[in-house]
Amino acid sequence: MPYRRLPNTDTARIKAMKKALQKGQDLPPHKLAFSSKMVVRLQKILPLFENNIQQYRHSLNVQNTKSRDYNEIIRKARIYLTHFIRVMNMAIFRGDLPAETRTYYGMALNESTVPSLNSENELVSWGKRIIEGEEFRIRKGGNPITNPTIAVVKVRYETFVQALFYHNNQARKNFEFMEKNTSLRKEADEIILQIWNEVEKTHSSLPEEERKVKNEDYGLIYFYRKNELEKLRTPDLQSDDLKSAAPVFLQSQPSA
Repeated sequence: MPYRRLPNTDTARIKAMKKALQKGQDLPPHKLAFSSKMVVRLQKILPLFENNIQQYRHSLNVQNTKSRDYNEIIRKARIYLTHFIRVMNMAIFRGDLPAETRTYYGMALNESTVPSLNSENELVSWGKRIIEGEEFRIRKGGNPITNPTIAVVKVRYETFVQALFYHNNQARKNFEFMEKNTSLRKEADEIILQIWNEVEKTHSSLPEEERKVKNEDYGLIYFYRKNELEKLRTPDLQSDDLKSAAPVFLQSQPSA
């Protein structure tokens, strides 16, 4: 008893809808095994669904391609900020700068360790403090810290901020595509299920094998269970035994 399996991938969904739509375009309404209103729904959702899938995949590819460059930009910004803070602390340790220098950067007076720069938010926050603090200290007459200078640190920081903006914007676009796909996927599943149910109902009075062939011509997919395949391969199995077994159709919705 073969069972029906609804599409469970976007590629399979698109294929099933294209098959049904082709039937709807090739046959007049009175010969079509499903209603004309379903043809209208197919014509509306299929291009939207297919286009959104393509845009989502392209957007993911862009993000994956840019991720290596983005990670390197983050690494460079973290290194330059870390080196700047360490140089500043070493100058204080040597006595070249007073301990009060740390307060320009929003650090505690006796804090000689590098603050955490592990996350993007920490890099944004501390980078801003370090750059603004050093520029203000220099305007107040302080000697610039070198190797690296704040100008070099600022270039790395601003490159990181720009990359972060692009990265977050790309992630937002991906999320929007994903959300829209979820909605379209649910509608596509409902349409496919309705069409397949109508096709099976239209052909319900036909003999099993003929019914199965006609349904498959509309894109319906049937599978035999393992024990059923073994019976089909058994040479002494009577053909009448197969014909007497009516197919069981599972109506459960596929996973997205």
